[in-house]
Amino acid sequence: MPLTFPVAPMKATLGSLPADDDRWAFEVKFDGYRTLAFVDGESVRLQSSNQHDVTASYPELTDLPQGVNAGIAVLDGELVVLDDDGRPRFELMQRHEREAVYQVFDVLRIDDHDTIGLPYEDRRRLLEQLVEPGPNWLVPAHSVGGGAALLAATGAQGLEGIMAKRLASTWVPGKRTPNWRKIKHRRRTEVVIGGFTAGEGNRASTFGSLLVGRWDGPRLAFAGGVGTGFDQVTLDRLGNRLRDIRTGDCPFDPIPPAPYRRHATWVEPTLSALIEMTEFTNDGLVRHASFIELVDGS
Repeated sequence: MPLTFPVAPMKATLGSLPADDDRWAFEVKFDGYRTLAFVDGESVRLQSSNQHDVTASYPELTDLPQGVNAGIAVLDGELVVLDDDGRPRFELMQRHEREAVYQVFDVLRIDDHDTIGLPYEDRRRLLEQLVEPGPNWLVPAHSVGGGAALLAATGAQGLEGIMAKRLASTWVPGKRTPNWRKIKHRRRTEVVIGGFTAGEGNRASTFGSLLVGRWDGPRLAFAGGVGTGFDQVTLDRLGNRLRDIRTGDCPFDPIPPAPYRRHATWVEPTLSALIEMTEFTNDGLVRHASFIELVDGS
């Protein structure tokens, strides 16, 4: 049964560098929107990771079929928007104020033949012959082995991380598989707790997320929410401490956007926490943050 629009994408697991380095291929992990492209003659349809048709949102990809050396093709990749230094930035992708670039990293069909049953290295070889670079698309580089070196290089460049893909792996629709690993850079930083949101379910008696900020001179600038990294003991103990320092005044200046204020309780900004995250966005908000511990003295 040939692949047709839409297709549930194959997904990776979060992991670490594999020990058998020479049996894996490594790619830069692009920070954008996972997208499948269905090329049919001179037309193209774009599918988001949740299987929605997003073709109309990216007119800059209209000419993609001109760069594909086949009448029919199904491609897998990531739509990204680059900053002034040429780095993918997720918040720029969200705003889409600049044209997106399609980083094509896999091929699932060529004309009448599905390629998903082929091993990774064969699909990659076909992909490099199939897609010619254009103004808004390209096939990014990959390497066999050398994962540690690529991870270090992406860290030095401020990129999100790398992907590790087992050379013998096939492309499995709709599956999350350990044959694809995403290996992300994480950084630790100290933030100030200025509030918390109401918890739900098994957190109904404690809290949902911490609302955190960073001092900018005399004002506490809002830096987003931290909702993971807590065990039950931490939830109970920290929840009790937060209730003891509740206040009716928002400590953040300016006050956080409306979605964060909903179900928020403000606290005196006397507690600091160490968190781990991927980055601060251009708006100064933490991204993919998790709680580590309260800072000494808090």
